[in-house]
Amino acid sequence: MRSFIISLVLASCFFAAQAQKTYLYCGQLIDVEHLKVLKEKTIVVEGNKIVEVLDGYTKAGSNDKTVDLKNSTVMPGLMDMHVHVENETSPNRYLDGFTQNDVDVAYGALRLVERDLMAGFTSVRDLGGSGVNIALRKAIQKGYVVGPRIYTAGKSIATTGGHADPTNNYRKDLMGDPGPKEGVINGPEDAYKAVRQRYKEGSDVIKITASGGVLSMSANGENPQFTEEEVRAIVSAAKDYGFKVAAHCHGVEAMKRAIRGGVSSIEHGTLMDESVFPLMKQYGTYLVPTIIAGRSAADSAKIPGYYPPMVTKKALEIGPRIQATFAKAYKAGVKIAFGTDAGVYAHGKNWIEFRYMVEGGMPILETIQAATWNAADLMGTQALLGSIEKNKLADIVAVPGDLTKNIELMGQVNFVMKDGVVYKSK
Repeated sequence: MRSFIISLVLASCFFAAQAQKTYLYCGQLIDVEHLKVLKEKTIVVEGNKIVEVLDGYTKAGSNDKTVDLKNSTVMPGLMDMHVHVENETSPNRYLDGFTQNDVDVAYGALRLVERDLMAGFTSVRDLGGSGVNIALRKAIQKGYVVGPRIYTAGKSIATTGGHADPTNNYRKDLMGDPGPKEGVINGPEDAYKAVRQRYKEGSDVIKITASGGVLSMSANGENPQFTEEEVRAIVSAAKDYGFKVAAHCHGVEAMKRAIRGGVSSIEHGTLMDESVFPLMKQYGTYLVPTIIAGRSAADSAKIPGYYPPMVTKKALEIGPRIQATFAKAYKAGVKIAFGTDAGVYAHGKNWIEFRYMVEGGMPILETIQAATWNAADLMGTQALLGSIEKNKLADIVAVPGDLTKNIELMGQVNFVMKDGVVYKSK
């Protein structure tokens, strides 16, 4: 009987603790769906969910917690739709592939993802790595390590010699002939096998390198590298498994093939012109601009020896052009989702993309919408993320002062909550 009573008391304590709520008092709250700033609101969080959004500053219960954000601008947790959680730019990047084991990559990645979270990015879409990205996602989900919610592509899919062919520019005896298992395809049959392999390994999204790239060891940074038939095969296979497809792309012809093939987003879109805008709008394809990556790569390329000569040339030619392309695409009415290519520059500085988007002509509130409402739409997660509403996950961030008057405040995130847990509070 005594043990039963003890169990009952412990259970009561447990459920009482579970019932504790957190009241967030928000001076300014961004309604990202309608692009409005709401004044004096209270967000009530229980467990990992938002249970109420109330007018005024509602009094909390005696056992509840309160967070005073009356002098801050509050918004949903930010979502970066293009990161690489496994690495960060370095002059040794091309050597690291031969000297680091997966465990080395994993330990290095821990500090990178924590930086992203502390900068306010509670969810990220990882678009390609070695497979450590999948393990890291699982570790964060289980609470073993601190980081954002990760949706990952696992290994990107390329064609032979393409931007994500892992053996580009190797010695012939090391080059081999990688295939679908390694993320390299040639033809529709390979495409199906590569997508199914990503599903088997635990990916959440599919990433293809539809054109040449800047940082890969290949001469052309913009040429089309998939046939339209191959893209269609990848998208068809992806739909079978509930995947969306993101397409790395710099050149116009590669973009057109990818869009017509059914991809959900064009990443970078550097050389996009007026012939592409109508196609993007017709198919509802998102542009994920990654302006900071282009500018950062161009800056790094000016440092002698930072990149191999082949990469330096491409970085100087292509990198600086992304911001102007973004400005034209936005003006043309192309859908924009926030993404930075973190890893090409230092993780944790993702917020600088907001500055560059504003410089490109996008109003401040729309940049926040791109990193919340639009990003969740692109990911297919609007039911749970992307806005502060009842029954959505409690991913909430804040910056001091009035964000509508100064986009630089995005670099001063003073509150971060993910899944109802506070990771940063100043």
